[in-house]
Amino acid sequence: MTSYPLDTIGRHQLAAISLIGSLFDVMGALYLAYDILGGKNGPLRALTRGVTYGIFFGVGYGLALGLPFGIAAGVAHGITLAFELTRASRMQGRFRFRYEILFSVIRGIGFAVGAAWIHGWEFGVVFGVLGTAGQIAGYRMGMFPGMQYTSARSLRITPRQILQAIIRTAGYGFAGYLSAAIAHHQMHALMFGEYVGLATGMVTAIFNFVTPYVEWLSDNMPDRRMGVIGVVLILIGFGMQSIQYWLALFDVQLQ
Repeated sequence: MTSYPLDTIGRHQLAAISLIGSLFDVMGALYLAYDILGGKNGPLRALTRGVTYGIFFGVGYGLALGLPFGIAAGVAHGITLAFELTRASRMQGRFRFRYEILFSVIRGIGFAVGAAWIHGWEFGVVFGVLGTAGQIAGYRMGMFPGMQYTSARSLRITPRQILQAIIRTAGYGFAGYLSAAIAHHQMHALMFGEYVGLATGMVTAIFNFVTPYVEWLSDNMPDRRMGVIGVVLILIGFGMQSIQYWLALFDVQLQ
């Protein structure tokens, strides 16, 4: 049988598409099971929130800093936000400081893994440690994910949340520069500090801006409609994962 290659596609691009499709499947399955396991009062409430915000941060950081950084940061943020925002939604106040330190360490590990993938383990370790220290300082200053939490049928951001985004921009930018200096990296690593600072500030600001409406939707959307969204996400994920087989069927070459 004669093959007629249509085009070429990179292996990393294909892997990224399949991985994103898997994430859609996971998110869709959670939404579909939301009604079955008790809706907003069921055990999937925190898990669904964690996956939703984990993907949000993963996409934000991934677009700015690459897929490996996005995955690492997204997983770390999803784990911690599942606990912190669930507690905030129940109006139970902040966690004790030792738990906030733990959350900072988890997110710091995510940043360390992502940065190490790009610039090596020495840079990653220093950046992760500095990022963890900065987040702990932020908690001490009263700046945390559940700060001024609200569930509202509108998009909103407060001056304090804007200040939080600015501080995170400056803090992570400085951490990137300092990590590059300690790890003896060249200018491309120094530029990473600027990129990660801007990315962190932008993702934080957008997160604070959309969270009230996302939380309102989560509280007020009919469980059956959540299930329909879950089915749609599963179908999208299935379609993205099947791309590799369509490429093989039509003899598209992989680079």
